[in-house]
Amino acid sequence: MAAASTDQQQRLRSGSGKMDAKNLNSGPISVLITKSQFAQRFRGYLEKERILDVCHRVQKLLDGTVALPVLGEKLTEQHLQELRESLPPETTCTLTCIQNPLPSKAARVQSPARKLCRELQCLVSDSGGRWSDELEDDLPRSWQQHGDLVLLSKDSFRAALWKELGLELWETVASALGARRIAKQGRISPDGVRSPTVTLLLGQDGWVEHVDNGIRYTFDVTRCMFSPGNITEKLRVASLPCAGEVLVDLYAVPYLVHAGAAFVHACEWNPHAVEALRKNLELNGVQDRCQIHQGDNRQLELQDVANRVNLGLLPSSEEGWPIACQLLRKGTGGILHIHQNVESFPAKAHLHSGHLEEQQLQQCPEQAVSNRQEDRMGQRNCRSPKDADIMDSGRETQAAATRAEWQRWAETTGAQIKVLLQQLHGKPWRTNILHIEPVKSYAPHVYHIVLDLECRPSLSSQGESGVHP
Repeated sequence: MAAASTDQQQRLRSGSGKMDAKNLNSGPISVLITKSQFAQRFRGYLEKERILDVCHRVQKLLDGTVALPVLGEKLTEQHLQELRESLPPETTCTLTCIQNPLPSKAARVQSPARKLCRELQCLVSDSGGRWSDELEDDLPRSWQQHGDLVLLSKDSFRAALWKELGLELWETVASALGARRIAKQGRISPDGVRSPTVTLLLGQDGWVEHVDNGIRYTFDVTRCMFSPGNITEKLRVASLPCAGEVLVDLYAVPYLVHAGAAFVHACEWNPHAVEALRKNLELNGVQDRCQIHQGDNRQLELQDVANRVNLGLLPSSEEGWPIACQLLRKGTGGILHIHQNVESFPAKAHLHSGHLEEQQLQQCPEQAVSNRQEDRMGQRNCRSPKDADIMDSGRETQAAATRAEWQRWAETTGAQIKVLLQQLHGKPWRTNILHIEPVKSYAPHVYHIVLDLECRPSLSSQGESGVHP
C-alpha cells in the first residue's frame, strides 16, 4: 500500500475520526499501518517477535486500513524489512505515531502488577529515562498489603535508576497499588529477637491493623514480624481442643480467641512485639486471660503450669526444650508443639529422571503425591507417557524420602525430650508423636514443620503418684 498521507498521519496524532479523543486515556504510541487483508499476518508476526503492544487495541481506520500498536523500543529496521518483504510488490506499510490510543480489554481489567508496570514505564519515560527488561525484572511480583500500607519484598527496586527518581517513585507505586504508605523489607536482623530491617519509604509511621482468621492484629511493620505464610498453622492452632487448658505460647491470641484456652502465658523478648501483643489482646477483648512474660524465655521462672507449650522459634527451637519440659504439668504432662526447619535432599534413586524442576522441590511433599494426576496432565516437557511415569515416580520417591526425613527428626526429638523430662523429674516419662504438620518451604530442600509431641509420665509413675490418664 502507499505510505499514509500527511493528512491521515495528522488525524492519527490529533485523535480525530474513530480515535475520538474523549474515549482515549493514554499517551502517544507507535503503530504499524497496513491494509486490512494483511493485518492478521502482521499481528501473528508481531506476536511471535513479542513486539505487539497488547495494552492497546488494534484499530480499523476510516480509510479501511488497520493500525497495529507496537512496542517502538523493540521494533527494529530488520523487523520492518521482513514485514515489507512479506507484502506484494508496490505495497508497503507505514510506521507512525498516534496520540491517546484505545486501551485493550486486557489493559482495562489489568492486574495490580500490570498497572504498576505501566505507570512506572510512564514515570521513567517522563523523567527522560529508557525502559528496559532489567527494570521490568526488578519490579515486585508479590507484596504484603496491610490496610493502606504496602510492604515490598527485599529483592525489588534494586536498580540504580530507582534511586534517581526519589520520592516520586514511591508516590507512583502507592498510587498504582491503591496504598498511601510504602515500606520495603530487608534481612532479618541477627540481634537475637528477629527484628525486621524494614524501611518506611512513604508515610509517617509503620503501624498497621491486619485481620487474620477473624482476629484483629496491630503492629509496627518496621519493628515486628508478621508472617502471612504461617496462616495454615494459625488456622490449625485455632482448631485445637484447648478448652480449659493453660498454655505457654507465642501464638497467644489465636489460642485465646478460637481454641478456647482458659489462660495463656505469652513469652516475648522483643519489646516492640510486646507492645503490639498488648494492643492485640485488648483489640480482641482477651487481655484478662493472658500474662505477658517479657525477656529471654530460658530465664522463665514458671513451672508445672502448662497443658500445652508452643515452641515457635526458627530455624530451631531446641534451646527452649528444657524450659518447655519444666513448664509442663508434672502430674499429667501435656503436648509440645515444636517448630523446626528440617533439611532434606532429593533421594538418589530419583536423580536418573532428570526432569524434576526446582519449583517442585519447593512444594509441600504432602501435596506432591495428591497432585500427581494434575502434574502429569500439565507437564509440557514430557515427550512420551513413559517420560511422565518416570517424572511421577521421581516425585513420589522424593516426597517419600522427605517425609521419612521428617519422621526421623521427630523420633529423635521425641527421644531427646523424653530424656530431658526424666532428668527433670527423676522418673520415667513417655513421648508419642501425634502429628507432623508442614507449614511452608523455608528454602530449597528446607521445610518449616511442626511436631505435635505428647509427653506423659509413664504409667508406673502415674500409678505411684495417684494420677491416671
